[in-house]
Amino acid sequence: MNTPHFSSSQFTSFRGVRISLVFLLTGLLCASCGAQSGDELQAEYPQLAELYNAFDVTHAALLDAMAEINADPATQETRNQLHMQLSAKANMSMAEYMRASTAHGDMSNDGPYSELEGAARRELNDLVRGRHSDVDAASAYMQSAALTARAAEVIQYGRDFESRVWSIFADPSASIESKRETVDAAIQAYLADNLNSVSALPKSAALWLAHDYVDAFRSAFPKLSGLSWANQWLQLASLEAIILGQVDSQFANSVDITLDRYWKKVGSDTGMSMFPTPSEMPSVPAIAPQLYSQSPQAAIIIDNLNTLEFVIADIIAYPNLENRDAAIDVAVAEFTNKESNIVASIEYLSAVLRGGIYNQGGPAIGELTVSERNRSRSAMDMQHNMTMSAPN
Repeated sequence: MNTPHFSSSQFTSFRGVRISLVFLLTGLLCASCGAQSGDELQAEYPQLAELYNAFDVTHAALLDAMAEINADPATQETRNQLHMQLSAKANMSMAEYMRASTAHGDMSNDGPYSELEGAARRELNDLVRGRHSDVDAASAYMQSAALTARAAEVIQYGRDFESRVWSIFADPSASIESKRETVDAAIQAYLADNLNSVSALPKSAALWLAHDYVDAFRSAFPKLSGLSWANQWLQLASLEAIILGQVDSQFANSVDITLDRYWKKVGSDTGMSMFPTPSEMPSVPAIAPQLYSQSPQAAIIIDNLNTLEFVIADIIAYPNLENRDAAIDVAVAEFTNKESNIVASIEYLSAVLRGGIYNQGGPAIGELTVSERNRSRSAMDMQHNMTMSAPN
């Protein structure tokens, strides 16, 4: 593959000091602004609000679990073999990689760290099903040993933005038109912090399809990546259901459908599930097209945030990597760079939809029982509301 050049300065990570400071700031901010940003979601969809907190806690713990497995001397031989496999994959062309990615398993499959990953999956399952406070969720990334302080700052700042967007659309008292205006204001407030915000313009797909550590997350930890993407699927699918119910009354109360599908995707502790789990990272145009229609810029920011997390997960999952912290901070610097590796909206849509809706977990509301890749829309026998207009 052609590996993109991350032309940004690296950050020195004083994790202990910086995480402690950010933890204190996060706690203070959470106490002071929680009522402003989360009350609508908590009031209207308390089950979703609890799950979103659980997702942040689980995601941070998942990254730590991968780092611990990679640091275990008992996994050295497995890591060596996996390193050889991933090195071969990194030398594929983009077309070869896309062909190879059509046959990925789900989180019921055993990965190379079968027993260790299975044990981690069971612990994470308990976290997903547990109850976690706003403070727990807001501090989870800051306390993660696998993340650099820089990465934790950017991810948490992105979570705050996402929380604001979800809360805006959850508000039953405002019109959809006024919500678009409020989201626009939230975008401007988010971008005002140039250091910690990701780009609001689409980034090249090569940043996640052709980087040095590509596919390590999915190949090394199929159960954990499946769980992570199932969580991401629900966040997008539930927002799609919320917005869709506001623009078309026949879809009112569809959030319950997404919750039911999510739990069927999560399945048992071992990862056995009744619904297809995502084998590729869910994206806004595929899973929440209504968000893209209402605010293309918010959709792009959220996809850039999720893609950054995907790349970081690849780096943490990659075996025998000596400069892991530096690689994470270089990735963060690239995604917060507002000028490099920017592509046109049509290229972004093509990239995120190329893998197909089915592989990203399936539509939020409509039915899609088999992959639609390489099939005409008329042959798909599906119902999926995808009304999108590309930003100017």
